[in-house]
Amino acid sequence: MKNSVSRMIACYEDTVFFLIDIGVYAFQDVMKKYPGRVKNIGIFEPGTIGIAAGTALTGMIPTIYGISPFIVQRALEQIKLDFIYQAVGGNFITTGASYDFSTLGYSHYCAEDVATLKTLPGMEILVPGTPGQFTALFETCARNGRASYFRMTDHCNKMEVDVEFGKASVVKRGSKVTVITFAEMLDAVVGACADLDVTVLYYTTAEPFDYRTLRENLVGDRVFVCEPFYEGTFCQDVLKAVSGRAVKIGGVGVPREIMRSYGTKRDKDMNLGLTAKGIRAKIQAFIC
Repeated sequence: MKNSVSRMIACYEDTVFFLIDIGVYAFQDVMKKYPGRVKNIGIFEPGTIGIAAGTALTGMIPTIYGISPFIVQRALEQIKLDFIYQAVGGNFITTGASYDFSTLGYSHYCAEDVATLKTLPGMEILVPGTPGQFTALFETCARNGRASYFRMTDHCNKMEVDVEFGKASVVKRGSKVTVITFAEMLDAVVGACADLDVTVLYYTTAEPFDYRTLRENLVGDRVFVCEPFYEGTFCQDVLKAVSGRAVKIGGVGVPREIMRSYGTKRDKDMNLGLTAKGIRAKIQAFIC
C-alpha cells in the first residue's frame, strides 16, 4: 500500500494524503518530502473526512488511511454527505478487515463495513486479498473521480490471482455448486474445495458487483457464498444475478452478533468455522 500511495503523491501534484494516526512511521519519509500534501490529522476521523472532502471540492484527489470501524462507522455520515452527496472522488484505505485487531476488542472489529458501505449509491468497494491485488485495483480506481473504499487485511492469501476492477475471477470449474468467495478467504476456500466438483469464483470488487460472471458460470441449482464479513452481505446481489432461475443459496460468514470470544484472528476463524476444514464441511452438507 505504501508504494502505491507514495508513487501517486510523487507523480501527481493534485493528490493529498491524510493519516488518522496510523501508519505514521511507515510514511514519515513521504511526510517530510511532501509536507504540504501529506498530513497526520490524528484521531479525528469525521473531521478528517470533512477536510478531505473540502480538498476534493477544490479539484484535489484525497486519500485517507485509518482503521476500518473508525472510518466506516464513526465517519459514515461525513462519507455520505461530504463525498457521496457532493459527488466528489476520494480514496478510503482501511486496515483491520473484520477482526484483524482481534485482541483489541469489539471496538476495533468491523465485519459490517462492506454491508454498510453498500448502502451508499455510487460507492466503489474493493476487497483485495493480496498486496499485488491492492496495487492493481488502486492504480485503476484512485483517480477515477469516484469515492473508492479499499479494505485491507494483514492476513493475506498466499494464492495470487490476477484481478481486474469490476470483474470476478474463475479460479476453479466444476459442475455441482457455484462457490463465491471474497478477499482473504480465497486460500481457505480453495483448500476446502480442492477435490470437490464445484466452480469457484473470486471477487475483489464488491461494488459494483459482477453479475455477468456469476450468471455465465452458474452450475447446477446451488450457490454457496463465503464472506469474510457479515454473512448475507451479498444475498441480494446473488438473487439479482440468478433472477428467473430456481436456485438454493447457502454460505458462511461472520455471524451478525456481538463477538465476545477472545483470541487471535486464527482462533476466531476456527470458532466461526471459517477455516478450510469448517468451510469444506458446510459445502459438503450443502451439496447433499
